[in-house]
Amino acid sequence: MTVLGLGAMGQALAAALVEGGHPTTVWNRTRGRDADLIAAGAVGAVSVADAVRASDLIIAVLLDYASVRETLDPVADQLAGRHLVNLTSTAPEQARQLAAWAAANGIRYVDGGIMAVPSMIGQPGASILYSGDRAVFEANLSLLESIAAAEYLGDDPGLASTYDFALLSTMYLMFAGYLHGAAMVRSVGVSASAFAQRAVAWVTAMAQSLPDYGRTIDAGDYATDVQHLDFQKAALDAVVMASQDAGVALDLIGPVKNLIDRQVADGHGAMAFARTFEELR
Repeated sequence: MTVLGLGAMGQALAAALVEGGHPTTVWNRTRGRDADLIAAGAVGAVSVADAVRASDLIIAVLLDYASVRETLDPVADQLAGRHLVNLTSTAPEQARQLAAWAAANGIRYVDGGIMAVPSMIGQPGASILYSGDRAVFEANLSLLESIAAAEYLGDDPGLASTYDFALLSTMYLMFAGYLHGAAMVRSVGVSASAFAQRAVAWVTAMAQSLPDYGRTIDAGDYATDVQHLDFQKAALDAVVMASQDAGVALDLIGPVKNLIDRQVADGHGAMAFARTFEELR
């Protein structure tokens, strides 16, 4: 197989393939990043065309949608009949556009979302979500499983990246919440490290309620007699005041307060916090 793109993730993927005994060709726009991989047994391609011709399976791990098109457009005719697995971070609609481009050029296409950091690749706990051409996924499953647990979600090419970005949104907002909290406790002399220990336990405990949130949202019944939006508004008003007193900017917590304020103003104060899902839609 061929790996196009040797940033941190591309190098990790290629290394896992080499370590798994798979003949691997690698290419990167900037020369020199393939040295360690070549020493480990990979073949370095001088050009994209050489890299594509070397394998029936091409894994693209490039910067963005534009870089994928810039790299692959000139060799589209040579990709015809081959399998292309795009693991570049592309938005769902961009993944669908790539799938349409691939189909127009006779290329079999699968899109993927990597649910791991580079150091996790090839290790337990790493997973990659795939969508698109099921036959391509199944034909290459054993190889894909050698780099991370592989899960096929469906034939919509944008499905994997929708999951990927939705989970990344959850992650970023979690980390952002920790940063806000760390800034608050710094005002009373508590280190970010000490706060992190408490935050891990708290966030882990709170995460257990996510399935309940999911069931409430799917049912569409937001009636509650505990911790309704009126209650949440009072809590967020206090959190915002405490943040301001601590000299912490409201860039992160402010929008959450705005979402709650808007729902209360619209007469939904007796509803559960999960109703915020409807406001986001």
